[in-house]
Amino acid sequence: MFFLRMIARSFSRQLRRRLLIALTVCLSATVSVAMLGVVFDVGDKLNAELSTYGSNIIVQPKSDAVVNDLYSTTGSASGTSSNDPTAFLNESDAAKIKTIFWAFNITNFAPQLNVHMTLSTDCENVADDQVGSCPGVDVPTVGTWFNKTLHLETGESTVAGVEGMRSWWTVEGKWPKDDSAEVMIGKSLADSQHIAIGDTITMTKVVGGDKQTRQDMTVTGIFDSGDDENGSVYMSSSVAQVLANLPGKVDKIEVKALTTPENDLAKRAAKNPAALSQEDWETWYCTAYASSIAYQIEEVIPGAVAKQVRQVSALQGDVMNKTRAVMIVMTALSLVAAAIAVANLMAASIAERSAELALLKAIGATDGAVSRLMIAETAAISLIGALLGALLGSGVAQIVGQVVFGSGITMRPMVFVLVFVLLALTVLVASVSSIRSILRLRPAEVLHGR
Repeated sequence: MFFLRMIARSFSRQLRRRLLIALTVCLSATVSVAMLGVVFDVGDKLNAELSTYGSNIIVQPKSDAVVNDLYSTTGSASGTSSNDPTAFLNESDAAKIKTIFWAFNITNFAPQLNVHMTLSTDCENVADDQVGSCPGVDVPTVGTWFNKTLHLETGESTVAGVEGMRSWWTVEGKWPKDDSAEVMIGKSLADSQHIAIGDTITMTKVVGGDKQTRQDMTVTGIFDSGDDENGSVYMSSSVAQVLANLPGKVDKIEVKALTTPENDLAKRAAKNPAALSQEDWETWYCTAYASSIAYQIEEVIPGAVAKQVRQVSALQGDVMNKTRAVMIVMTALSLVAAAIAVANLMAASIAERSAELALLKAIGATDGAVSRLMIAETAAISLIGALLGALLGSGVAQIVGQVVFGSGITMRPMVFVLVFVLLALTVLVASVSSIRSILRLRPAEVLHGR
């Protein structure tokens, strides 16, 4: 009881210094809770933010993937080579992507049939046997899903398509409907061919020898992708398959997934999963790495190879690591500043109370008892500041989340535990120099004014 009264009296006698200590700890706790709260939640936020810029996994037929690896072939405007594909996947297998272990991390996907067709204008009244007399231009054409509702074998439904994967496109008009004779064309192509929204164009495809297929289609939208895709045409996959005489076939599936940044385990697994130990393999398989999601996609789609888009994965990992590093440094600096401030305030407090402390030692108090008293006083006021700082830090974290990511930050209990432990260590370190000055006090010299 006497010990508690001594602590209470110190607050009333040195209220200003105690409030300064509380304020210092409060500010440090605010910064630490806010920064660490964001750090623990930044992975999902950044992945969600970066995933708006397209797919991070590409699924191809195995033979095409081997050729690409051997010859480092690259795509054209619509992601195709100058030649039409020769290997295909079944479009019906695309829905199986939502049945893998990490199905909920698959936010969107869209199969594609990339072929070249002839685009003509003012050919509506040309007979089928005279279509060759209608001038046109060869354009890369993508048959895909735009906003297709799928009913899965599990009884659930999902919506997939490029409409949700091309958020950076500037679209004039509207997206075409699936399974309809509607198309969307790139801005540069529309400008060069003088095509406007609502116009009818004719798409023609040579499917073998002199045989041709044609389809009059309505332009519902013009998109500006900011890259070479502005020279391509997008149409429903079902229409493209009919024109190309490839029923139910696609040559690529784009997948957008929320993934965990790569580490050494993920890099080793990406090279050869079979080389992992059983424990490492289970850890890798049950973690949402891009490589493990790609591996599971290969398990459910026959004859497919799924590969992560290295540029996107590297960007996600690099941005997240740098963001985390900055926030951790800010947290460390705030703790160092708090330690220096608390040490100085405690030293000043001890200097003011040297006579009181010397008297306590003169009447029998040990160095340990006096040190525990000073630490208890500082700990009590620091706890008040830490609690207030934790509340303020949670609020600051939500503001950061709304301003930067457009959504709130999920505050994990681990954040508060870690911050309180760090602050406790900080206050303890700051008290060391003050405790040493208490040990050097000589009651006789202090009480006699020496």
